[in-house]
Amino acid sequence: MKISTKGRYAIQFFVDLAEHYDSSFIALKDIARRQHISKKYLEQIIPVLNRSDILQANRGTQGGYRLARNPSQYTVAEILQLTESSISPVSPSNDTASGEDEREDCTLFVWKGLQEVVTRYLEGITIQDIVDRKNNLIGNDYII
Repeated sequence: MKISTKGRYAIQFFVDLAEHYDSSFIALKDIARRQHISKKYLEQIIPVLNRSDILQANRGTQGGYRLARNPSQYTVAEILQLTESSISPVSPSNDTASGEDEREDCTLFVWKGLQEVVTRYLEGITIQDIVDRKNNLIGNDYII
């Protein structure tokens, strides 16, 4: 299993929007600058996210994006499921995908179990959790 830059950048995009949750719409260029991500690359990710109604978009001079829900209501799993073709640890073989019995692949239970654990883990982490952790790490940086 490998999470692409598309998935990682989508998470960073949501974290940035969550950090500015109380603001109005945030311009894509501002998010790109703060997150050190190409604006063009973010423009390729946005349509996938917009189709799912998890973002609010506004055009014009005061345009940009904002979260449609509270940051605590978005999970990492939800965002990755939108941006990644699969978060499965292995690609299904043609045999098992066509309904072949699990007796044919005696290791299938290992990969199914791993996928369940990974999915449960990612479902347990919200965007707000990431923001809180980031704030705690930054807040504990004392210099004397």
